Amino acid sequence: MASIAAAKRLLVKRAFSSSAIAETANASAPSNARMLLKKASIPLVGQRAAMRMVDLGKRAASSSGGPAMVTVRDALNQAMAEEMERDETVFLMGEEVAQYNGAYKVSRGLLDKFGDKRVVDTPITEAGFTGLCVGAALAGLKPICEFMTFNFAMQAIDQIINSGAKTFYMSGGTQPCNVTFRGPNGAAAGVGAQHSQDYSAWYGSIPGLKVISPYSSEDAKGLMKAAIRDPNVTVFLENEILYGESFEMSEEAQSPDFVIPIGKAKIERAGTDVTLVGHSRNVEFCLQAAEILAKENISAEVINLRTIKPMDVPAIVKSVKKTNRIVAVDSGYPAFGFGSEIAAQIMDSDAFDYLDAPVERVTGAEVPTPYAIELENMAFPTTDVVVRAAKKTLYLPY
Repeated sequence: MASIAAAKRLLVKRAFSSSAIAETANASAPSNARMLLKKASIPLVGQRAAMRMVDLGKRAASSSGGPAMVTVRDALNQAMAEEMERDETVFLMGEEVAQYNGAYKVSRGLLDKFGDKRVVDTPITEAGFTGLCVGAALAGLKPICEFMTFNFAMQAIDQIINSGAKTFYMSGGTQPCNVTFRGPNGAAAGVGAQHSQDYSAWYGSIPGLKVISPYSSEDAKGLMKAAIRDPNVTVFLENEILYGESFEMSEEAQSPDFVIPIGKAKIERAGTDVTLVGHSRNVEFCLQAAEILAKENISAEVINLRTIKPMDVPAIVKSVKKTNRIVAVDSGYPAFGFGSEIAAQIMDSDAFDYLDAPVERVTGAEVPTPYAIELENMAFPTTDVVVRAAKKTLYLPY
């Protein structure tokens, strides 16, 4: 009995101490006590799921200083953890964000660190928990509301727009609503028409919303922190395929103080002959296209827009004045979309006088996303299509 009691005390100690202390206790405990300790070491369901998603042979970032390779998933996780540590009014709510560590493991470990009052699992009821998050924001808290996919946010679009985005204006500027809506947006692979839509143009058209669409790990971390701190309603559009992509993160970006201002584009690659502008995963296609064009002595400038609204129009105008040509690349539908807005902004600015060719748009197809892989591959931008569009602006064979 004494040994069992000792084991129980060790179990309590294990819950609040490092694994090294627990291992020492395990080695010195009697056999029946060691059995209890062994049972206690079995991960919970959510922990097991998270462990399957992690390569324990790699580190997300180095503590020794200098750049490190970090996945977009881990960058988002770092941003939320740092902001929750910094501000106790920040909390995360959504389907499977707690015990399961998030559908895409973006919230891995946050429940263990911050507890179930700040990392909250919800039923499958988007309108309900979205309204709860908006209400919490109106009461002074800073919720992060995760949608398993922004396609599901259509169930809650009234809460996002009418209850969230319009309140600050309708209250005469007296009632801020600091809530961050985040989750994967656009197509992944083989998920069909109802799970593949790009909502950047939808939300970008709404006054009162700030809309962010990051590409790299630095984008994801710096802009997520900016979104959480911003007093407005922010829609943070992630990409499912990018979650597992690794990008180099500078030592500065690994700091808890690293924040990227909302509304500032980034020149990913300087060029002089044509401007390629995109957001999210389309930046990757633009960069790949620029590499191909460079082999033909065509210098392409690549702009990572990062923010849909407010759009960094001055950065686009400045680039067009230098290159005299532009290709806008996004995965949304062609009508009333991202590329259309860029074309209109150029028409309304003095950059129009610098154009040597019409604005080219590379978009998704005017069709619900096909499920068949052969058709799906033809429904969205590719590197080759971007290359052809760039050559068209240069009046070269394509």
